[in-house]
Amino acid sequence: MQLIGMLDSPFVRRVAISFDLQTIPFEHKALSVFRNFDEFSTINPTVKAPTLVLDDGSFLIDSTLILEYGDALAGTSLLPAAPAERAKALRAIGSALAACEKTAQIVYEYSLRPQEKQHQPWLDRVQQQLLAALRLLEAETDAFDIDALDQAAVTAAVTWSFIQLNVPSIVTPDNFPRLAAWTARAEALPVFQRYPLS
Repeated sequence: MQLIGMLDSPFVRRVAISFDLQTIPFEHKALSVFRNFDEFSTINPTVKAPTLVLDDGSFLIDSTLILEYGDALAGTSLLPAAPAERAKALRAIGSALAACEKTAQIVYEYSLRPQEKQHQPWLDRVQQQLLAALRLLEAETDAFDIDALDQAAVTAAVTWSFIQLNVPSIVTPDNFPRLAAWTARAEALPVFQRYPLS
C-alpha cells in the first residue's frame, strides 16, 4: 500500500504514525496537493491528502476512514473498546480534527487569498473556533498515556505540532501547557521521529 501526502499535513501524519504503531506495512509517497497537483490527480482525481492506494490499485481518502480500514487490516484498534472510554477518545479526536481544519482555513486565507480580499470578521470567527477546540482538547490531555498510545493521543500531538508550525502567534504554549507538554513527550518517541513534521 502507498500513503500519499506530505507529512506537514496532520491528517497524513496521524495515519503514518498509527499504521506504524499497528505494524501495518505501507510506503509513504510525499506528494503535495499544491506543488504536485497534476501527478497527485493521476492517483486520486480529488487530489485529497491523505490518499491510501490499496494493493489492488483502488484508493481510500479521509484520514478517519483510512484509519478505520487500518483497524480492519491489523485486527486491533487504537481506540478503546469500552463505550465510555471510546466516547472520551472520540471527543478528543473530534476537537483535534476541528483544530486542524480551522488552522488550515487560516493558513489558506493568508497564503492563497489576496490581502485585499481577506475578510477579517471571518478570520476572527475561525480563530475563535480554533481556540475553543483547543480548550476542549486541553481538558482531555491528562488521559493520554505515553506507554499506551491511542488514537486520541496521537492525533492530539500531531495537531499541536501542525498548529505550532503554522500559527504560533495565535496559539501559544502558555495558553495550552498540558497539550504542549504532551506533544513534546510524544514527539520525542521514535515512532513520531520516523515521520517528522516536514
